[in-house]
Amino acid sequence: MTRQKTVRQPVGTTGVGIHGGEQVTLTLNPAPAGTGIVFVRVDLGIAIPARAENARDVAYATTLQLRGAEVRTVEHLLAALSGVGVTNVLVELDGPEVPILDGSALPFVEMLRKAGLTEQIGTLPELVVRKPVTVGDRERSIELRPSPELTVDYRVRVDAPAVGRQRFMGPLTPQRFTTAIAPARRLGFLGETGAPKPQGLGQGKALSNLTADRRLPSEGLRFRDEFVRHKVLDLVGDLALLEYPLRAHIVVQQGGHALHVAAVHELLAHPEAWELADPERLAPLTVRPYVGDLDTEAVLAG
Repeated sequence: MTRQKTVRQPVGTTGVGIHGGEQVTLTLNPAPAGTGIVFVRVDLGIAIPARAENARDVAYATTLQLRGAEVRTVEHLLAALSGVGVTNVLVELDGPEVPILDGSALPFVEMLRKAGLTEQIGTLPELVVRKPVTVGDRERSIELRPSPELTVDYRVRVDAPAVGRQRFMGPLTPQRFTTAIAPARRLGFLGETGAPKPQGLGQGKALSNLTADRRLPSEGLRFRDEFVRHKVLDLVGDLALLEYPLRAHIVVQQGGHALHVAAVHELLAHPEAWELADPERLAPLTVRPYVGDLDTEAVLAG
């Protein structure tokens, strides 16, 4: 059982999108209980709930799209919100991409600390996995298994001296997320399969979290296994598309955004494999209209 939470006051930042290079201002605003996480393109007057059905283009980052509007690279912010337990927030942006900042979720966690969090009336059901669900193949796969808490076993293998084989295991409590996962930056190798595209990397001028050959970033790593920790960060952000806190043991081999989101869809497609557990809740969640949207009822209906 999870208490609903929102930010106590608005808090914002400005930065550059990693793929498009646009300067974007982002503001986190308090939202009523039952709202969920909703991205609002204030330049277009369109609200996009962060839910699986709105996820698109997940090759190099996770994008949300609705009614011709999109918000790109949402995973780091979603990871921060989910990782510290924020369930309701209006994310206002004046452009199409969440700022990359330092390439981790830590700046967003610090924003949430600055804003402060407040508990709201009512609880949020937890999505409890009852039967295993698997997607992928022998090379790349995700399996969600029953577990009394959220735990992860994430394994990666990259043909580069800075990475090699890495594995992260253990429970993902808010405290552990904040200290062990949120600071892990996005590390990429230009020209390598599975790395961000060169044209996307070229737009963000001061991204020291990216390296152009196969060496470590100039300022060194924050963790010896920072690569796999950032993969876990991405996983937490993509799992936020479920809209409910998850209780499962997640085993990942060579994962990425496309596989993460595929696992979310596969889980939702098999309701016999999970249940929503919250004895205090009598009605399902509904997203409340955003007052800045001219046709919000239709937008939020998807």
